[in-house]
Amino acid sequence: MVEMTGRCFCGAVNWRASGEILWAALCHCEDCRRAASSDYVSWLGVERDKTEWQGPRKCYSSSPGVTRSYCKDCGSPLSFETEVFPNETHLYAATLDQPELYNPTAHIFWSEHLPWVQIGDGLPKHEKGLQAAAKAGKVIL
Repeated sequence: MVEMTGRCFCGAVNWRASGEILWAALCHCEDCRRAASSDYVSWLGVERDKTEWQGPRKCYSSSPGVTRSYCKDCGSPLSFETEVFPNETHLYAATLDQPELYNPTAHIFWSEHLPWVQIGDGLPKHEKGLQAAAKAGKVIL
């Protein structure tokens, strides 16, 4: 069993997750890019009931069935939760205290990647994301 910890920029919010990383991917969708003010977002999935939070976290319903969380003090984005995956919490890999635990296996929402992002890492590039695949009865990661 892996014990992972992470925190926001100012350190006011900390998280702890036990268990294995369920999946790891780089997301290029517009929603994630705008929520993080970044070219793309490095995500990892963990079991929701094995994730603990401490500190002034603020939650925001960014779209139907989706909740994103941020540090109330510094604004660092922290998590994504969706009704499509009710048992998972998706964490920003950049918040990990042990970044070496993160190993992405694919790019998702490649159809929305920014034109200046040119990546030659050899990872599969999926046109859509995990929610669309799950709703279609597919698993892409």
